[in-house]
Amino acid sequence: MTHFTVHTPETAPEASRERLAAVKAAWGFVPQLQGTLAESPVALEAYDHLFGLISSGSTLTPIEQQVAYQAINVFHECEYCTIGHTWLSRNAGMDEATISALRDGTVIADARLQALRAFAESVVRERGFVGDAAVDAFLAAGFTRAHVLEVVTVVATKTISNYTNHITHTPKEAFMSDPAFAWVSPRNRVAQAA
Repeated sequence: MTHFTVHTPETAPEASRERLAAVKAAWGFVPQLQGTLAESPVALEAYDHLFGLISSGSTLTPIEQQVAYQAINVFHECEYCTIGHTWLSRNAGMDEATISALRDGTVIADARLQALRAFAESVVRERGFVGDAAVDAFLAAGFTRAHVLEVVTVVATKTISNYTNHITHTPKEAFMSDPAFAWVSPRNRVAQAA
């Protein structure tokens, strides 16, 4: 197995150091994902920039952003991001029933949030070929054309992080071992049961 270094601002390639230092200042630590992405300054910048754009400029509410993120994390079976976004969802004020529904693959009671989750999953599953009916259903749930494109942007952001975590085996953060956050992907549940 190829080993990927989790960099710090001191060990990162020169072109990643400033951005990684900014990540550390913003979060209070360097998340393992960003430390791993720092191996490629382009990958780190792309992820960090997209994540920041969604946080600061999306017309989706913070809870809606987390619904879209989490729908994609769970679809991609990314344990690191599913656990991380459980924490972010709680910080955004998402109720526990919605958090559980997203993590467990069950229907969200709030019809609008369920429509968002279904659309985000559909975009990923169909690789964008969702068809007009899916877009129309999303719009009928009260979302806008801008939201359609913002979901695509969330997909791009999560594809970078989810795929990076799968390929590099990003180590989990210390808090991720807390049972309140733990989540095991369906593929790993099967492997553990075997």
